[in-house]
Amino acid sequence: MRTAEVNRETKETKINVSLNLDDSGDVNIDTGIGFFDHMLELFAFHGNFNLTMKAKGDLDVDDHHTVEDCGIALGTAVKEALGDRMGISRYGSFTCPMDEALATVSMDISGRPYIVFHCDFTREQLGMLSTEMIEEFFRAFAIASGITLHVNLAYGSNDHHKAEAVYKAFGHAFKEAMAVTGTQILSTKGYLE
Repeated sequence: MRTAEVNRETKETKINVSLNLDDSGDVNIDTGIGFFDHMLELFAFHGNFNLTMKAKGDLDVDDHHTVEDCGIALGTAVKEALGDRMGISRYGSFTCPMDEALATVSMDISGRPYIVFHCDFTREQLGMLSTEMIEEFFRAFAIASGITLHVNLAYGSNDHHKAEAVYKAFGHAFKEAMAVTGTQILSTKGYLE
């Protein structure tokens, strides 16, 4: 089973992540930021894996440290759970419509972190989540997990729908990329790092 548990504690945040990539149906998120919880639930549900995440952060300051550190902790857990990446598809891409919004997320579980993020939001916040922190979450996740990640929002007018399309596409692309479909590491180098 591809599992991981990560505990990350700083002076600003305390985060616990439990992840099982080979089981689904158990998603329990509590970061103190309701809209962010909803987005992470979408990621795990559409990615078809178990995820428990508990975070306590300095939300009296703002949401930055909590969201960024959640990305680091989740990315670290994903990297640990994937292990040597033996037999995974490696690549995943999904385009998700959410009413008037359309988002595409493409990834390469390559061991080389990189982020391209083309999403425009018109609102400053969605609930308690600053929309600028959506990019920061994906950046932190990509760096900590060693995943090359391209997040592109083609269009949309409702920021809630735009964010949902992004996180649902993220889940589906991840499900495709981390699926075990072979018996070797999908690289002519013989390893992914």
